[in-house]
Amino acid sequence: MEQFSSKSHVRKLWALTLIGFAFISWISYHHALTGMHKVDGIICVLLGLFLCAHPAAYVLDIFFFSRSTGRQFPSNVSAALWVALNSLVLMIGWFIIFIGTTHLADRAGLVLRR
Repeated sequence: MEQFSSKSHVRKLWALTLIGFAFISWISYHHALTGMHKVDGIICVLLGLFLCAHPAAYVLDIFFFSRSTGRQFPSNVSAALWVALNSLVLMIGWFIIFIGTTHLADRAGLVLRR
């Protein structure tokens, strides 16, 4: 049977994780991308949606299409690690969406400033 958790999916998830952490660290340090809060908010929301789309698609694929294609995980440990990595990327994406919506809702320009 074909394994679902292929190396390319795991590599893509790790790349998305690195992109998400890099973006969060950039926005935490610089507090803005362009200096315009609406544009920064739109960029954040779009990036967060992009990050969330891949793990969500993988989870839907495993739930709905794994039975018909015969794909399965080689072990319970690899399945648990794959679910944990998907959850991590989803949480990072949700956090970036939260940052973006905060930028969009903030009128005084005080988002993420200490």
